[in-house]
Amino acid sequence: MKLNRNKNIANPLKINIHSRKMTNIAVLGAGVVGLSTAINIKRALPHVCVTIIADKFGTETTSHGAGGIFKPTAKLLPGVPESIARKWTVDSWKWFSGLTLSSQAGISGNQMVAGYYFCNEEVKNPLYADYVYTFSRMTDDELRSLNMYNNYKYGYHITTVITYVKKYLPWLTKLYLDDGGKIEGRRVENLNELVGKYDVVVNCTGLGSRKLCNDDKIHAVRGQLIKLRADWIKYWMYTDDGKYILPNGDLTIIGGVRQADNYSLELDEQDKQEIQQKCYKFWPPLQGAQIDSEWVGLRPSRSPLRLEPEIMNLSTGKLKVVHNYGHGGVGIAMSWGTSLHATELVKDMLQSHSHL
Repeated sequence: MKLNRNKNIANPLKINIHSRKMTNIAVLGAGVVGLSTAINIKRALPHVCVTIIADKFGTETTSHGAGGIFKPTAKLLPGVPESIARKWTVDSWKWFSGLTLSSQAGISGNQMVAGYYFCNEEVKNPLYADYVYTFSRMTDDELRSLNMYNNYKYGYHITTVITYVKKYLPWLTKLYLDDGGKIEGRRVENLNELVGKYDVVVNCTGLGSRKLCNDDKIHAVRGQLIKLRADWIKYWMYTDDGKYILPNGDLTIIGGVRQADNYSLELDEQDKQEIQQKCYKFWPPLQGAQIDSEWVGLRPSRSPLRLEPEIMNLSTGKLKVVHNYGHGGVGIAMSWGTSLHATELVKDMLQSHSHL
């Protein structure tokens, strides 16, 4: 299957460049949301100059530590209207499923993986159910056979996509550069720096928006996970009380931790022990696996996720901004859908008659 590089991208907007040499757009942030947004803008507007500006790349980003499973729920998108959440889900699924079933699957780090979700409340019409490869409720016999060490009332068999972010981020970066995108490695301390230099600025700075945009709605939800050398685990498992097991390349991720407003990036020994105890009890086949590494990250969470245009009145002038941040625990899964939405907002701002 040949990957359609322009899939889900609207016809390019014709920009009037007679009055200016070049239309310039800056994307702040080089995590999965920033990279995806920059790629979609460059493809939709091939004649404009798109520059990613960031001081953290690859392994330095929060995206790098993500489990990458496509299983978004409305609960993880608080405050977002269901119709919009479903549009993001559809657009993201088309992208990730397209990659998974294409010749780019291996190099981009996307794979089809079957797994199980166990819970004590019946799952009703989740966002992903209509799009993933399979979604079915387990029979009582199936639940008993896999639930022997636990007492979950319900179980679901789901085949979806897991994105190995260690491969996906470099692949996205190459895609962006091959399309003619530029990268500038520096930290933007104040948006005044960008006035007069860029026609539109897209803000994908996540937690950085707390200072950059004085947004007190964005906050950290700390996560800690363990990577095990358990290559016999070829399936994923999730529970509604926060346990998860995810195949991740040659390793297996176990977790997890969700600690709101905890900004510590230090590994916590108590968290480590709790993760091991609850995951090993939940699924004994993990026992005996060697620990490869541990990771701590801060999910940039906001209610609602901020995806909107704004004309900012700054001390040095006006600046057209499109915000796209606050994805929390669904940053990978929602990255493509929200980036398509952000691209449409950028096009609208370029077409507007607002005078800066």
